[in-house]
Amino acid sequence: MNDIILHIPHASLNIPDKMRSNILLDGPELAAELMAITDRYVDELFAMSGVRMIVSPVSRLLVDMERFRSDEDEVMAGVGMGAVYERTSGGKRLRDLTPAIREAIMREYYDPYHRAFEEAVAVCLNQYTRCVIIDCHSFPSRPLPYEVDQDPDRAEICLGTCDYHTPRQLMDFFQNWMLQHFTVAVNRPFAGTFVPSRFYRREKRVSSIMIEVNRSLYMDETNGDKNNCFGRISELLKGSIQALPIL
Repeated sequence: MNDIILHIPHASLNIPDKMRSNILLDGPELAAELMAITDRYVDELFAMSGVRMIVSPVSRLLVDMERFRSDEDEVMAGVGMGAVYERTSGGKRLRDLTPAIREAIMREYYDPYHRAFEEAVAVCLNQYTRCVIIDCHSFPSRPLPYEVDQDPDRAEICLGTCDYHTPRQLMDFFQNWMLQHFTVAVNRPFAGTFVPSRFYRREKRVSSIMIEVNRSLYMDETNGDKNNCFGRISELLKGSIQALPIL
C-alpha cells in the first residue's frame, strides 16, 4: 500500500505563539472557532501502518493547506477564507491581514508543505508508477454559515471527486464499500479532492478521492470528546483503504 498517501490538512489545533497576536479572537472565541472548523481526530481515525500520511502541522486558522496559493484562483477567498483566512466560519473578522503578513505565512508554512507533498508524490510515481491520494476530512453534522451547501440533511460519509483525478473505478469502489456501512453522498456537502499543484490536471497517474466523515459519528460536537463509536468508525475507514484493489 506504499502507493497510497493519506492527506490530513485540517486536523491540527496548533497555532504557534508567534502567530497568535495576529488573530483578533479572544480565548473563548478562538476555542469555539477551532471547535467548529477543525477536523478533530481525523489523523487518528485514518492512521494505519504501511501507508504514508501527510498531516498539516498547523491549524487551518493559520493557513489552509488545501486552498490554492493565489486568492484569484480560490473560490473561498470570496468569503474571506482563502489560503490565509480573514474571516471566521461565521463571517467575523479573524485577523488584520496585510499582503506582507500573508506572504510571510505562505513562505514559512504553506510553501514547504506543498514542496514536500510534491516530492512525496514524485517518489511514489517513480517507485510504483501510480499514486493514490486519499484526502481525509470530517464535517459538522449541521452546516456552518460559510458553507455553500446549507441543507441540514447530511449523509454520514461524503465522497469528493475530481473529473480529471478520480477514476470511475476508484469512485465506484469507495461508494460501494461505504454504502455497506453508512449513508453516502457524492460531492455533498463538499466537493472536490486534493492534488498538489505540480500534478494538478497534468498527471493522470495521480488519482485522488476525498473521504469526509460526519463528526457526529465519532465525537461529541459540543465539547470535542470522542464518543463510544470512535474505534468502530476508525476500523471501518481503515478497512476501506485496506480493501482498495489495484485499479
